Amino acid sequence: MSADPRLIVALDLPTRADAEAMVETLGDSVTFYKVGLQLLASGGMEMARDLKARGRNVFLDWKLHDIGATVEKATAAIVASGACDLLTVHAEPQVMEAAVRGRAGERSAKILGVTVLTSLSGQDLARIGYGMGVEALIERRVRQAVDAGVDGVVASPHEAALARRIGGPDFLVVTPGVRPAGAAMDDQARAATPAEALGDGASHLVVGRPITAVADPRAAARAISDQMRPQTAMV
Repeated sequence: MSADPRLIVALDLPTRADAEAMVETLGDSVTFYKVGLQLLASGGMEMARDLKARGRNVFLDWKLHDIGATVEKATAAIVASGACDLLTVHAEPQVMEAAVRGRAGERSAKILGVTVLTSLSGQDLARIGYGMGVEALIERRVRQAVDAGVDGVVASPHEAALARRIGGPDFLVVTPGVRPAGAAMDDQARAATPAEALGDGASHLVVGRPITAVADPRAAARAISDQMRPQTAMV
């Protein structure tokens, strides 16, 4: 069984050595990896380049969030490095517009706006100070992402259908918080199974601990790919 290119395995592990060992264990069962902030201090960019050199796809989930000029320059440097296929920024208009300027027309790296973190509930948003619920805030941010010209968004499976409806058929909808049926939800407040997420419009699924924290990661990755198989892959 070949790897499903829509499955992104999150290498949220303590060190680059741990991440490299996981990639080796997974072998040809996975072709797309997320390199997040946990690996940033232990060679995350170098690992991303190495994965690309080995023919893997890389999702740099760094959630850039700063003044426009800084985001623009950071995006330009990351895109120029050739180290990623997907790059996240926070889905605020100024931030997304700056990232698009920084890319300067180079489309090899897709920019995603992070709408609302999947660990946050409506109660959490109220505590932060937002005057709207999760779905209303995500709808606003997806519309702003489309207006800013980014390639897609990161949203929970529960908002995948909303993002797909607003963004259209070519819009990327990358969903963390995906858990196989019967798996623990961990710290994900808004999770769903692979089939549910894809059925609601997700283009890619990000899965971490249900693969990387089990006894047989390779078998877990293949099982999730099998759950994804009936869906039609997006190009």
